Amino acid sequence: MTYFDNAATSWPKPEAVPAAMTRFLREVGANPGRSGHALSIEAGRVVYDVRERVARLFGHPDPLSVVFTKNATEPLNIALQGLLAPGDHVVTSVMEHNSVLRPLRYLESRGVAVTRVACAADGTLDPADVARALAPKTRLVVLSHASNVVGTLCPLAEVGRLAEERGVPFCVDAAQTAGAVPLDMRSMHIDLLAFTGHKSLYGPQGTGGLCVGERVRDKLRPLAYGGTGSASDSDVHPDFLPDRLEAGTLNAVGPAGLGAGLAFVEARGVAAIRAHEAMLTARLLDGLQAIPGVRILGPGDAARQTAVVSFNLDGRSCSEVASALEERAGICCRAGLQCAPLAHRQLGTFPEGTVRFSLGAFNREEELDTALAVLRELAGEGKGGSL
Repeated sequence: MTYFDNAATSWPKPEAVPAAMTRFLREVGANPGRSGHALSIEAGRVVYDVRERVARLFGHPDPLSVVFTKNATEPLNIALQGLLAPGDHVVTSVMEHNSVLRPLRYLESRGVAVTRVACAADGTLDPADVARALAPKTRLVVLSHASNVVGTLCPLAEVGRLAEERGVPFCVDAAQTAGAVPLDMRSMHIDLLAFTGHKSLYGPQGTGGLCVGERVRDKLRPLAYGGTGSASDSDVHPDFLPDRLEAGTLNAVGPAGLGAGLAFVEARGVAAIRAHEAMLTARLLDGLQAIPGVRILGPGDAARQTAVVSFNLDGRSCSEVASALEERAGICCRAGLQCAPLAHRQLGTFPEGTVRFSLGAFNREEELDTALAVLRELAGEGKGGSL
């Protein structure tokens, strides 16, 4: 089995990840922050240690402002629904995932104005277009760090700087880049950073979080209210972080596994992981460009994108190509619209979509060579022939 679907979820996981989760379930298992006994205290220590690791990785000064969630979609909803109100204006782009597009469609129906900035044909965003979209009622700029369709990287620091100059909070969807591309909230002027644990942080599914910057710390409304283990003498929800945004029992075994994934990323180094994935991406792009009938979407430049490469083969549907790759060589990839319909409209691939290869730290050059060989076979079989 060759796995090229890391943009959906990374696989395999480092061995330490399931080991950490098993240890937590067998040796700890208690509810963090809910009791004073030794096991509950140990559970709380495990969770806080992961908050510290997350804060360190993203250049965030306050571990207690790292809020754990079950994915990246939940923190994006916390940011969007927690900050925006009817009459407000928000700026985003056409390259966003449905995790941003759909909450904004909902808020638009409730009176929030939305400007969706167009991008270049390869998904590149011009910060000047964001600047022109800002208005007196703009209360948030929300952008993905990288497209989940073609991997195009967003110029975060430039956008963050101009948003800060205009006094507008900046929210970043880092689902595709956390752990794969260096991120620093301070130097990039990021106020809210949403991340998922199960992609390039190599943690388990059901983990993610929101890093909340100081400028917006007291402004976010919770999505849910309930028990937190703190302020139990009151029926009023706590107003301090992380409790204000973490109602209910935490999936503590998830952060236990996520902590092991973060340790793996720290040990390898984000820069080293980025270099490895860029090398693979460059090799893949070179190989695809040499195959007749292959059309590559996106920048086509490993320095300007993540290890996500989308392409189509003339005369074949993307689903046909993906099925042939799996049947002939056990290659797992994703075909279709990748939950980003506006991005595909921008790229000219709607409604059919693309074949997407998304590479990770565990992929090898020989796997790419096998995939390219299958694609050369398919291209050589002629349009409309049998797969």
